[in-house]
Amino acid sequence: MAGFGWVLATLIAAAAQTARNATQASLTRAIGTIGATHVRFLFGLPFALVFLALVASLHGQPVPAITLKAFGFTVLGAMSQIAATALMLFLMKSQSFAVTTAWLKTEPVLVALTAAAVLGDPLSLPMLLAIATATAGVVLMSLKPGTSAAMWRDGGPALTGLLAGALFGLSAIGFRGAIVALPTGDFLIRATTILALGLTLQALTLGVWLLAFDRGALVASLRAWRPSLAAGFLGAFASQFWFIGFSLTSAANVRTLALIEVIFAQGVSRLLFRQNVSARQVLGMAIIVLGVGLLLRSQP
Repeated sequence: MAGFGWVLATLIAAAAQTARNATQASLTRAIGTIGATHVRFLFGLPFALVFLALVASLHGQPVPAITLKAFGFTVLGAMSQIAATALMLFLMKSQSFAVTTAWLKTEPVLVALTAAAVLGDPLSLPMLLAIATATAGVVLMSLKPGTSAAMWRDGGPALTGLLAGALFGLSAIGFRGAIVALPTGDFLIRATTILALGLTLQALTLGVWLLAFDRGALVASLRAWRPSLAAGFLGAFASQFWFIGFSLTSAANVRTLALIEVIFAQGVSRLLFRQNVSARQVLGMAIIVLGVGLLLRSQP
């Protein structure tokens, strides 16, 4: 997995997450957004623990000791991801999906700048140009003609969207920081250890919150255990490869290449739901591919 192994890991993660999102859509309609979000963590945790046991036994490596620094970074990643998801859902109630997506996909730029400052991840001018290009492609795909004004009409949604994107970025930085902070083990055992720890923290946090404030959603998520298992497996599988990517390269590289997920989702919509692709969307996808190409070319 040396060299450009992070590229393969990220592409697998993006494909698995696209499948997870399609699976989770029906759960959201059945048990609500918070319940479906809890399913992602609760039913993904057993699979993450199985992954950890398999990696530890097959590689003959012990699970790395969790240092205070690694634990702190994991808490940062786990809680930022929950908060970002909550802000995203709040924003979608008042804004169109297109406008919300456009704001959220500013994440790679924010990740690159923050990771360079916090983790010391390398950031060159060609990398920054590639990240900005790919991000612009996603924004172009997301915004229909006439919706750009909605992004700026009210400063509140704009700030909320930017904050959600920043928190998603902070989550990626937290998880990468935790993986790097582990004292022993190769990239695979480090990534799998932090995945299991992160899902444990998230499942416990949301479980306690639902128990206190929304027991109906908690009960509904447990009753829908059969479809939830599929969503949980796909979520854990996708996260496993996201974390492998974080263990091999900078968070900015992974989150920028992850924009390819937008193209995967467009393909699913076209093939499964027979939705047409506009010229604007084709141009946006071409710009994303150009940005990804520039990103790979900028790598040492």
